[in-house]
Amino acid sequence: MLTAEDKIQLQKKGITEEQVEAQLKSFREGFPFLKLRAAASVGNGILRLTDEEVAQYTQAWNDYKAEGHHITKFVPASGAASRMFKNMFEFLDADYDEPTTPFEKKYFEEIHNFAFYQALDDACHVNEGKGIDTLMDEGNYKAVVANMLGEDGLNYGQLPKGLLQFHTYDDEARTPLEEHLVEAALYATSCGKADVHFTVSTEHRELFEELVERVLPEYEQKYGIKYNVTFSEQKPSTDTLAATMDNEPFRTDDGKLLFRPGGHGALIQNLSDLESDIVFVKNIDNVVPDRLKDDTVTYKQVLAGVLVTLQKKAFDYVKLLESGKYSREDILDIIQFVRHDLFTDVPGLKTMEDAELVNFLHDELNRPMRVAGVVKNVGEPGGGPFLAYNPDGTISAQILESSQIDSNNAEYMKMFSQGTHFNPVDLVCAIRNSKGEKFDLPKFVDPATGFISYKSKSGRELKALELPGLWNGAMSNWSTVFVEVPLSTFNPVKTVNDLLRDQHQ
Repeated sequence: MLTAEDKIQLQKKGITEEQVEAQLKSFREGFPFLKLRAAASVGNGILRLTDEEVAQYTQAWNDYKAEGHHITKFVPASGAASRMFKNMFEFLDADYDEPTTPFEKKYFEEIHNFAFYQALDDACHVNEGKGIDTLMDEGNYKAVVANMLGEDGLNYGQLPKGLLQFHTYDDEARTPLEEHLVEAALYATSCGKADVHFTVSTEHRELFEELVERVLPEYEQKYGIKYNVTFSEQKPSTDTLAATMDNEPFRTDDGKLLFRPGGHGALIQNLSDLESDIVFVKNIDNVVPDRLKDDTVTYKQVLAGVLVTLQKKAFDYVKLLESGKYSREDILDIIQFVRHDLFTDVPGLKTMEDAELVNFLHDELNRPMRVAGVVKNVGEPGGGPFLAYNPDGTISAQILESSQIDSNNAEYMKMFSQGTHFNPVDLVCAIRNSKGEKFDLPKFVDPATGFISYKSKSGRELKALELPGLWNGAMSNWSTVFVEVPLSTFNPVKTVNDLLRDQHQ
């Protein structure tokens, strides 16, 4: 039962009572598992391109850019880096003072190879009166780590990944934010402009803005372009209600409803707000130094070229259907396009009446479209590309997370464990229709693909509700095409020692 105070709280957040009731229903009933046909593979849902096709699609993208379309690079960047330093926080709390685990030993043995080494050495001089090498010689390893993580030092334990120094160059150390600015200049410009949008947390927004203001003139001069860098935050209206273990609203000690961020799926609202034609989506930590950017730049252009080529055909078919001037052969061509180019299968196609078939094909074509790069599976945790059944009975390409798959279904778990490819979050999205109007992206979310996790607050257990993820359930009703891209384009940083890999040196 909601109180008058609850309703005021909801109003301030922009959340309706109906949304709260729907969320409580989700806690009570849970979310259904998805029905799968197969893990996508090359020849069955995933395109593997020839060198000739790579050149062809690169040209298609360059031709599209030359037409002056609005292109945006969208980077989710609000995640804190604290998990990246989990091992080093544990070292600070350990009952020993010298590096003991293989992770700790590697960190200190190769500490000179971190891009942030010089900044950390300076912090140690300021706070300890000694540099890193002296502190290590004296066995004071924890002082070094404290200066990396603590507020008086680099404060890396509290900052988002986007603001950490990842890569070393002759005259600078670059953050992921800066690497994304460079990437934008190399494949996402139009009419001499690069539009880059970062989603950030409220508490760090000012730091992001300060960094951009400081470095932008240098990159504009270096690449001969103008940048438009913008920021947004997850909207309070996308927060989700926490529930007790009995599926009742969870209340804080002062009696207020507890809301939590709804996960990266909330960002579909931010994506929908963009005034763009084409949007590149890539995680903040998946960047490499300039010496290794060639594959990334090539395949970003290729993915975009595939997208605009498919979009043009879809637009032509939509206009043809809307004109009413189509032949039986045209309808067969459109069916072929939907099934073989957009990888959407329709078991009941033959039983449809003509008018029903035309309406169905129009709906299939008149939706947002994305081309997703996938890499060969090398055992990284995360989601993968599948061919899955939709509520309307169609089968389409979907990116799925393990939580969406019934772990008691041996056949599905075999598909998941033996899948040949992995989702690196490498998307190019088309978010306008054939008339140039923006799609209302939240309308294409599958609300049945959320996720319930278990957390605690002030020592009390609670259930937390995550919205359908940005690249899985939030884009469930988009047209999706998978393209194999080289593993060299996927270089995430999950732990601080990942920065010691050759790809980040």
